[in-house]
Amino acid sequence: MKVLFAGGGTAGHINPALAVAGYLRETQPDAEILYVGARGGMEETLVPAAGFAFKSITVSGFQRKVSWKNIRKNAAALVHVLTASRQARGIIRAFGPDICMGTGGYVAGPVVREAVRLGVPSVIHEQNAFPGVTNRILSRYANRTLLAVADAQKYLSPSARCVLTGNPVRREVLRAGRDESRARLKLDERPLILSFGGSLGARKINEAAADLLAESARTGEFQHIHGYGRWGRWFPDLLKQKGVDPAAHPELDIREYITDMPECLAAADLVICRAGAITLSELQAQGKAAILVPSPNVAENHQYHNAMAMVRRGAAVILEEKNLTGPALCQKVRELFAHPETLRTLGENARRMAITDANERICKVMREVLEEAGARSRP
Repeated sequence: MKVLFAGGGTAGHINPALAVAGYLRETQPDAEILYVGARGGMEETLVPAAGFAFKSITVSGFQRKVSWKNIRKNAAALVHVLTASRQARGIIRAFGPDICMGTGGYVAGPVVREAVRLGVPSVIHEQNAFPGVTNRILSRYANRTLLAVADAQKYLSPSARCVLTGNPVRREVLRAGRDESRARLKLDERPLILSFGGSLGARKINEAAADLLAESARTGEFQHIHGYGRWGRWFPDLLKQKGVDPAAHPELDIREYITDMPECLAAADLVICRAGAITLSELQAQGKAAILVPSPNVAENHQYHNAMAMVRRGAAVILEEKNLTGPALCQKVRELFAHPETLRTLGENARRMAITDANERICKVMREVLEEAGARSRP
């Protein structure tokens, strides 16, 4: 079987494709896999590093804010619409895929669209509760639209054939146990707070977390792991300004990047984080209570919709960035730990939302689509 993947721009589009490709490689070693991404995108690095063949096309998105600079960018994007389709068509004809899977981002548009035009059975996967523009358009044409969150369906084409599959979750997250993880992290019986703003960091989360860490240093009530990110290297100095020396407080674990996230997540009693689709799927898989701070700087405010899908189900609480301050975060944390039953209910409801067999579900749908295509082609 030959499978063509297309998606890029952010890790949220790339990692689900890599997860499914990895599952296919394990379960069907003879499968031929080709990934098409945007030239200059992060997928150019991530996909070959994962061991998959990669081809790139030149594509860019349209800017919505009106300015002379963006007018020039949009003119280039319009040209790329035409050239990207031609490039995608050449790659598809040369590879001859049996099926195509798009996971979002601008690059998925021309690839999936050309696959459909060439008669290649195609599926798309939407990671968020509010679908991106590319998937909203492609949902009219794809054989199946795979959803991580059921809420997304109302924003898609009425003709879309939707299937709830969830987001692929790393096996390390699924397998991590609380007791074993706490032992490896050398934690004691006190509650553990885990906070982070992504690999680059989030200034507002860092600033609020500094107050929370300072309070924890004073009271000794909590253990706390915080990842401040690449753009937050000023964070240790901020803690010192607040009178906190992490070296004097072994219960405070301050890092630039959390490399052992599966263990930290399994060990945590409360997580404070953004509301990216994959992060939320991992919270659900581990059944963790969370305070979600959606990023307001993402396309179509999709992290807010992701967060609200959990909030509406009693699976998380939300603290929007415009309301995020150190005192507000400290108060919210105190309120939650003052009511252990609330923390427990949030975690239980999060776990009820979890779909831990997404790879299997996605591949099952792909097989169904292939069988349907085969049946249609037979006399």
